[in-house]
Amino acid sequence: MLRVAIAGASGYTGFELVRLLDRHPHAELKMITSRVHRGQRLDKVYPALRKHCDLVFEEPDPERLAAEADLVFTALPHRAAMDMIPDLLKGGAKVVDLSADYRFLDATVYEAWYEPHKTPELLKEAVYGLPELHREEIRNARLVGNPGCYPTSVILAVAPLVAGKLADPRTLIADSKSGVSGAGRGVSLTVHFCEVNDGFKAYKVGEHRHTPEIEQELSRLAGEKLVVTFTPHLVPMSRGILSTVYATVVQGVTPEDIGAAYESYYRNARFVRLCRAEMPTTLQVRGSNYCDIGWRLDSRTGRAVLIAVIDNLTRGASGQAICNMNIMCGLPEDCGLQDAPWQP
Repeated sequence: MLRVAIAGASGYTGFELVRLLDRHPHAELKMITSRVHRGQRLDKVYPALRKHCDLVFEEPDPERLAAEADLVFTALPHRAAMDMIPDLLKGGAKVVDLSADYRFLDATVYEAWYEPHKTPELLKEAVYGLPELHREEIRNARLVGNPGCYPTSVILAVAPLVAGKLADPRTLIADSKSGVSGAGRGVSLTVHFCEVNDGFKAYKVGEHRHTPEIEQELSRLAGEKLVVTFTPHLVPMSRGILSTVYATVVQGVTPEDIGAAYESYYRNARFVRLCRAEMPTTLQVRGSNYCDIGWRLDSRTGRAVLIAVIDNLTRGASGQAICNMNIMCGLPEDCGLQDAPWQP
């Protein structure tokens, strides 16, 4: 049995990790940490987990976490993760980091969008944890940077066209909408019910921190440095992301070419479902690790319109983290992630 722990288990991603690990046949949750809730039982903070997990939140201690667990999920804020992860690795634990601290190849990019990086040497070995792109590297990794929610949807939406040279990668525009849980569990006026309900708004236009993550991975696929226009929006629902990506296709590309590219690229992708006739909706992936993708070619404009939907807490965070754990530890990729989505 694989022993696992969660550092920073009191937020929504921590809750989702516990919910999914509860049904995992080959993993046992041994320890959870939270400075704010230290000494409290998890099922007091999240009553939904009564009769599922009665662990008590402990003070984050890297030495003890590494001793208790073979793999640690760090569901911590940026910078807090990099303060802990080097000690976890020294203690022999593998790590899946759900912050942005180890998603980037280049420390200068991280520092331009976040803050100074304390352990840039670890970026050389950290693997970007999008299985459809980096499965083999993940298999041999001891440190995986779990992708952000928006980048997961945008990258998967357009990857086959970029990798297959069917679209001009310099024309990419990504328009994404997210449920409110993406902002976390903390109290904030911007996600107060009265500020969100019946509203729909764009935010962090031209400056969202997920932009360089999208550009990094699509640049690797394209073989050239890309700049992407990315605009996120907040919609009044609890969970889910729908990303629409626009790409100008190469002259002569047909709808059949696009369909064949997606079929080929995702032929072995356990958690990508292609929507051939209908367009995907967030309701159809809720609570699951699926990414559903649909597409149309607008012959009038010469643009492909690509639509991807995910659950931001599952495929966009905790479900993908568990998928990465499975791959790192030699387990079936879908272990503990086989339940169908919730609907309605």
